[in-house]
Amino acid sequence: MTFITANWNPLGEAFYRKSELYEMRWNLREGLRDCLVAAAPYGGPIALLREPLGRSPSSRPQLEIYSASGVSIASFPWKSGPVVHLGWTVSDELLCIQEDGSVLIYDLFGSFKRHFSMGQEVVQSQVLEAKVFHSPYGTGVAIVTGSSRFILATNIDDLKLRRLPEVPGLQGKPPCWVVLNQDRQTKVLLSTGSELYILDNTSCTAVSPPGLGPQAGSVVHMSVSFSYKYLALLTDSGHLWTGPSHLQDKMSEVNTEKSTPPKQMVWCRRPKSQQPSVVLMWDRLLTVVGICQDTIQFPIEDQCVLVGEMDGVRVISSTNQELLQEVPLVCQEIFKIASMAPGALLLEAHREYEKSSQKADDYLREIKEQSMLGEAVCQCIEAAGHEYDPNTQKSLMRAASFGKCFLTDFSPDRFVSTCRELRVLNAVRESSVGLPLTHTQFKQMTLQVLIDRLVYRQFYPLAIEMCRYLKIPDYQGVSRVLKHWASCKVQQKDLSDEAIARAMCAKVGDSPGVSYSDIAAKAYECGRTELAIKLLDFEARSGEQVPLLLKMKRSQLALSKAVESGDTDLVYTVVTYLKNEMNRGDFFMTLRNQPVALSLYRQFCKLQEQDTLKDLYNQDDDHKELANYYVTASYREKRLESRLSLLQSAVDEYNKAKNEFSAKATEEEMRLLRFQRKLDDEKGAGLLELSLQATMEALLALGLYKQAEQLYRDFRVPDKRYWWLKLKSLAEKEEWDELEKFSKGKKSPIGYLAFVEVCMKSNSKYEAKKYVSKVTPEQRVKAHLAISDLDGAADAAIERKNDSEIAAVLSRCSTADRLLIERLNRARASTAKK
Repeated sequence: MTFITANWNPLGEAFYRKSELYEMRWNLREGLRDCLVAAAPYGGPIALLREPLGRSPSSRPQLEIYSASGVSIASFPWKSGPVVHLGWTVSDELLCIQEDGSVLIYDLFGSFKRHFSMGQEVVQSQVLEAKVFHSPYGTGVAIVTGSSRFILATNIDDLKLRRLPEVPGLQGKPPCWVVLNQDRQTKVLLSTGSELYILDNTSCTAVSPPGLGPQAGSVVHMSVSFSYKYLALLTDSGHLWTGPSHLQDKMSEVNTEKSTPPKQMVWCRRPKSQQPSVVLMWDRLLTVVGICQDTIQFPIEDQCVLVGEMDGVRVISSTNQELLQEVPLVCQEIFKIASMAPGALLLEAHREYEKSSQKADDYLREIKEQSMLGEAVCQCIEAAGHEYDPNTQKSLMRAASFGKCFLTDFSPDRFVSTCRELRVLNAVRESSVGLPLTHTQFKQMTLQVLIDRLVYRQFYPLAIEMCRYLKIPDYQGVSRVLKHWASCKVQQKDLSDEAIARAMCAKVGDSPGVSYSDIAAKAYECGRTELAIKLLDFEARSGEQVPLLLKMKRSQLALSKAVESGDTDLVYTVVTYLKNEMNRGDFFMTLRNQPVALSLYRQFCKLQEQDTLKDLYNQDDDHKELANYYVTASYREKRLESRLSLLQSAVDEYNKAKNEFSAKATEEEMRLLRFQRKLDDEKGAGLLELSLQATMEALLALGLYKQAEQLYRDFRVPDKRYWWLKLKSLAEKEEWDELEKFSKGKKSPIGYLAFVEVCMKSNSKYEAKKYVSKVTPEQRVKAHLAISDLDGAADAAIERKNDSEIAAVLSRCSTADRLLIERLNRARASTAKK
């Protein structure tokens, strides 16, 4: 316990500690002198722009990017203009702000991404000073130009430059200035020496901090807290003023007794801080000044850089990196000497328990008597989260587990989640990874962002293991990591396409949420078309394969994939694309190799593009289908001559196809059209476009029997059909004499029962009786029944001795036909005996 508090330093009622995070793994011979340094918050990367040693005209500065532990990530000579400032975005992209106002953006690995300019005015007047800041809108950039004007961009991803109002009396750059975020507005606070001004979009307002009198001198340094809520001002007389950033209250004023301005001044406070402080760094001294007016001084031997965090300050030197922070209250209560807090007693009880000492029971009894065992467990769990040393974490968590055993209603969720989170934090804090996150930062950052950062830095195995350990759903965890891994893998130029494709299949497999088409698209963007095609073979969804294949100009393969999918819409999509991209000949030849696609395209043309259909049949020498096309086209023609011309073309094509039946049928259609036209001209019959049967019906209805007879002979209409047509037509017109004459012309091919039935349908029983005697014996019963002649039907049935016919007659008899019924029954019985 004494060891843990050895590096604690009191500041008012609180304590501050400086814990070593890393021994830096870089090798900086000249230290951090003569270089621009930018370190990202939340344990982010460090960028150095070092001036060349020889300073010869041909030598160039070197831009180096390291992890927080000093592991080199990227290094390259700076070939652009002079850099004024370096800074990091919220997504760990490096901003390099040049004198001419250009801002160049690089990723973590030193690859150039894009650039933008802070305006044309800056090109002429140059940038004197710049700052990178973070706001609710994203990452912003603020600059001071040579004309003493401030220009802001509050979000570099949605660039909108704002030129702030002019500051009265300002020549060159101000002695100090900071960017403030107040009420979702970005403002600039600056000192001109004797005056303080706040610049917003429309005005320049002079301000005076409460309690900071003229005797304090001019403000030469200022710093805003990580949350932008608090402000620190340092005057040339060494007075440090602290208060809220809205400058309406005062927290403290401390005389540092230093007349030289510090190299850096950074806030050091944590959420629920007891004793916020400001850290000031001079050449050989680091001073922590609390609002209680107490100070802590740390000597420093090397050039250092201070990086403000939400719960402390990282102190980076050429040899090591330390975290300066206020000791959390729960840690103070547990580890403070002679502490009687429940957590301290529980920790001591567990230590005694491990020694098999009776004192463990005494400590536990004391905690339980105060009914504080639950609170003691919670304190140990919370304190473990704030400790950086794994051994201390284990001691606290074991103590918590020990105390938890004596509680019956304590939920284990918090204990389990803290164990998991500490394991994750210890893994990413390793020097090889270099993410020195505190538990407070981790909770603020969220687990999802941490995984994103690991993926961005290409720590794929660690990210996957973390996702599995924390049981994150695949689509949010492992699959997302694999997708990013695959996108990077396809960019490795030292591996063959086949090797990468095999690695993808083995690693990704059928992981949910991973689209091979997205990976293939990335490969295509990198110029690896063959690899993209191999990767698309693993894509199960044809709808994802085909669009990319078309984009890659692999239309033949796209068409094959679309056909294999069985998705007609997809096939139509590819066919439409090919039609627009190819000349007609190549297009038709491509379709000939894909019968399914060709068939679908023909269906489309039948509905939408008839002329194209004709060309398609010509290309394929498909005479039969071309003839069918001419026949169909003929029906759309209004003029008879055009129709006959198309039908003649159809006849020619049918002959080429050796389809004699269709050719003859088409010729007969032409004959019929000419016959109809002739009768229309002579009689005005209106027969054109009628079928052969309809034409005959019309002629019979009009009484043109000779012409109907001519059609019957010329077109070899079957006898039965012609007799039926004429029979029905004469009956409908009630031309009974003509019907009787027609029936006597020759033997009826349809029999005479049809005459009886048609006459009865026309309600002419008299005419129907004329044909009953002509009906064959087999149908005579039906004929008599048709005209309701029961006696005749009975005679015919008895004569034929047919039981079914006798039954049919009986079914038609009524009670009044008693004698007839008896007669039929006797005949039926006689038939049955035989």
